[in-house]
Amino acid sequence: MKKTKTYWKSTEELDDNVAFNKEHEKEFPEELPIDKFLGDDSISDSSTSRRDFLKFLGFSVGAATLAACEGPVHKAVPYLNKPIEVTPGVANWYASTYINGRESCPVLVKTREGRPIHIEGNTLSQVTHGAINARTQGSVLPLYDSGRVKSPMSAGAEVSWDDVDIAVGSKLEEIRNNGGKVRVLSSSLASPSTKSVINDFLTSFTSTNGEEGVGTDAKHVVYDAVSYSSIRKANEKCFNRAVVPSYRFDNARAIVSIGCDFLANWTAPIESSFQYGLARKLSNGSMAKHIQFEANLSLTGSNADERIPTKPSQYGVILSSIYNELAKLKGQSQIPAAKVSGEIIEKVMGAASHLLKNKGAAILVCGTNNVEHQIIANGINKMIGSYGNTIDLDNANLSIQSDDASVLELVAEMNAGSVDALIIYNSNPSYSLPNAIEFNAGLTKVGLTVSFSGNLDETASLTNHVCPDNHYLESWNDANIKNGHYSLGQPTIVPLHNTRQAQDTLLKWSGSSSDYLGHIKEYWKVNVFPMQRKHSTFNAFWNQSLHDGVPVITASPSLPELEDNDPSESSLDSEVQAAAQKLSEKESDAEWEIAFYEKTGIGDGSHANNPWLQELPDPVSKVCWDNYLTMNPNQMKERGFNTALGQVQEADLVDLTVNGKTIQVPVYPQYGQAKGTLGLAVGYGRTKAGKTGNGVGQNAYSLCTDNGGINYHSSDVAISDSVGKFHIATTQTHHTMMGRDPVRATTLEEYIDDPKSGNPDVLIASSDHKMKNAKELNLWQSFDRPGHHWGMSIDLNACIGCGACVVGCSSENNVSVVGKDEVRRSREMHWIRIDRYYSSDASHEDLKGMEVPSDAENLQVSYQPIMCQHCNHAPCETVCPVAATTHSIDGLNQMVYNRCVGTKFCLNNCPYKVRRFNWFSYLNDDRFANVNPAQDDMGRMVLNPDVVVRSRGVMEKCSMCIQRIQGGKLIAKKEKRKIRDGEFQTACAAACPTHAIIFGDKNDPESKVAKNEKDPRRYFLLEELDVQPTVHYLTKVRNENKA
Repeated sequence: MKKTKTYWKSTEELDDNVAFNKEHEKEFPEELPIDKFLGDDSISDSSTSRRDFLKFLGFSVGAATLAACEGPVHKAVPYLNKPIEVTPGVANWYASTYINGRESCPVLVKTREGRPIHIEGNTLSQVTHGAINARTQGSVLPLYDSGRVKSPMSAGAEVSWDDVDIAVGSKLEEIRNNGGKVRVLSSSLASPSTKSVINDFLTSFTSTNGEEGVGTDAKHVVYDAVSYSSIRKANEKCFNRAVVPSYRFDNARAIVSIGCDFLANWTAPIESSFQYGLARKLSNGSMAKHIQFEANLSLTGSNADERIPTKPSQYGVILSSIYNELAKLKGQSQIPAAKVSGEIIEKVMGAASHLLKNKGAAILVCGTNNVEHQIIANGINKMIGSYGNTIDLDNANLSIQSDDASVLELVAEMNAGSVDALIIYNSNPSYSLPNAIEFNAGLTKVGLTVSFSGNLDETASLTNHVCPDNHYLESWNDANIKNGHYSLGQPTIVPLHNTRQAQDTLLKWSGSSSDYLGHIKEYWKVNVFPMQRKHSTFNAFWNQSLHDGVPVITASPSLPELEDNDPSESSLDSEVQAAAQKLSEKESDAEWEIAFYEKTGIGDGSHANNPWLQELPDPVSKVCWDNYLTMNPNQMKERGFNTALGQVQEADLVDLTVNGKTIQVPVYPQYGQAKGTLGLAVGYGRTKAGKTGNGVGQNAYSLCTDNGGINYHSSDVAISDSVGKFHIATTQTHHTMMGRDPVRATTLEEYIDDPKSGNPDVLIASSDHKMKNAKELNLWQSFDRPGHHWGMSIDLNACIGCGACVVGCSSENNVSVVGKDEVRRSREMHWIRIDRYYSSDASHEDLKGMEVPSDAENLQVSYQPIMCQHCNHAPCETVCPVAATTHSIDGLNQMVYNRCVGTKFCLNNCPYKVRRFNWFSYLNDDRFANVNPAQDDMGRMVLNPDVVVRSRGVMEKCSMCIQRIQGGKLIAKKEKRKIRDGEFQTACAAACPTHAIIFGDKNDPESKVAKNEKDPRRYFLLEELDVQPTVHYLTKVRNENKA
């Protein structure tokens, strides 16, 4: 690995753009209107003398000092009868489960005075182990969405539950008596009891008073906006099991991914992120090697040790070639395959050799929704011994049940007028189906249409009746993520509106007298309770499970094992041969190909109305509040498109035509994008998401195709020249380190030889012309810290850049959402940011290695979380004229908000660019009404009362979650003991799914932070400045070893 690398955050920085450099030499992004003020002719006529001016100045300083001693006036209404579990000022935590279609995660819900305000992962879960992602973190915010449907609706008007029950019930009874077709269309369901309720509802149509119904056809159709049904179909063909297996990345020493973004989305991103973090942490000088073939630079691909840009049309060829290379090495028969291009063949051979070298500890995953691709991937995994080691079919992922073919069949039935009733649960096909126009046309031909949506979305607005479901934090629920792994969801607040849980509604329409809570209990009593051995009574088992959120299961449902002579396994070879015969795809000769993908924050679009997630910068592009067309920067320059995007510069708009449909999107320069390919995120272009999500971006779902399986790639693509300009809000050009080296990295081989490789000592020339350590040139007075000295350790090897810490911090610390226009002006308010750096061995003049597949290893990506470093020699403290920023005895850099007068000297003096200024009153200014959730009384309920909401003109920054530190101290003091390491965590550390961020007491020699500080990989950011941060980083190590 070369000792000198080129690091850059953006095209502008790499190209040494003059306008960009000029902007970043300024103290502030925009010019202050000084000339306008001084140019006012009336100033010369002012009668104010210098003496009067000094009087006013003295008064204002005195008034500011007095104001700092006064507390704000709050009106509070005391409890008449206080709930026994509620102590004002003390948070309660409840175990629950986040469920949203194919996404599910055991969580802990923080409540204050009965209000859920923050979400964290449940460490008792043996699936997620306390990991969480940005979408789960942000799921508390929609609870307080003022745009929620507040009451049932019929024909667009609010009605009572009795009215809607009578109207719908009479229609359903008519179908029971006269026959017909009833369809329940839902997303994938992780809840076994919910599936049981739906089954009972459908069963109620097959018999009437003990007799068979008259020609009644009732069926459950499962549809996910982003489908992985091909994995289930492939496994059904290969193993007679229509399941998505569990993947064990933590057991892998070799990981090969073909177009699969398993860290951000795919089948189980939270579990995969946790496992990946374990696989990538250095253990006895060893770590997994990750090779990625993909078109778009994904979050997963950006973390790979070796990344090969490829066209989507090459995925099948690459899979077949890897299979044949393995077969050749093992002396087995090969399959028909097109020739792979000469630039990639060496990479294919290397990937195959690496997989076989780590047989039994290797895994290959494929992210396409193509059955033939998945079958060949199964064949590869069989040859490398993945099943039973890194792939688990026995404990399959039960959260995914989508079936693309059944959805197509449903649309055909609807348009034929043969469906009498359609009930839609947690699904929005009018927005996300590629053939949404056909679905909407068919919807008008269905006699009874009901939506359980909690928002009047694109589908709900077209149905006869809307019966709003509760938010998951208002609901009972359960989840069976894997065989033998269950979790419970419980309401943490009473329903805020006149809504009713969808399961209760279905039970009522089924004629059942039971409520859903009773149904869950009965289901668990019959199906879950017998699987455990700890409790002798069901009530004890139920109460413990409800308290912990996850039960301790000692026995799993028995499934047939895969033996060598099992017909289902022996048929795998023949299925692979058949798939290879069908797979006639070669590298497309089309000028352009496009790959559609999900963003880390917005996902499939169901989170489009969440301001926290809209303002979360994409981990790779660092763009927020939009989707855009990603293109290779060199090809953009060839087409004459602008690649320098900032506060003033605008992106080019183009007409994008895919499969005969045209939309208008901005073009964005993306390093690592395979030449001849384009990328576009789904989940945007909502028209009825709500005030935040409406009109943001373009709907990419309409460009996909569905031919029995939804296809997220296409070679039928055309793009026009520039047809206009468009502002993009990107944070990649903000908060630069002014040319200083931010990231330190090495290779595994070099690390084994020297654990301090890539991390040289920082030496500075002293006045006596000797090179000395920065700490030896101390101009500050030193102080002892006999108590606590809080610090943080960040492992760059484990950080994947997912952004969960950013949303967790915003939730815990009431960080304001400011919207697209403010973000593009460098005014985002996030207390923690994740800097993304590209690096290359190539020089500035030779960037060929970043796009040519054979030299693709030249482009590498590093992520670095940056928050206030809580410097012991903090340059911000010395320049504040009113002592608004001070240093605590615990080693923290503190902000006293009611002292701050907004000089911004501290912002200008901070080398890490982590201070944020409140340019407006985001809580009250009407211009932020559509983006800031705290603009209305309902949205303000999510605010954390332990953290003050900052006012206009005040500087703010990371406090190291001082409210949590103080709370932890108080608990330990009351219990008369010392604080235990890990007893409490900052919001960012608690949110990190890979545990890259560790918080603790540096004065405790047994703490993880103190131990990490002795690691040879430890370094301080901008150490040469001798500001002595309390946050340290661990050098990133890349596994570049050849097979």
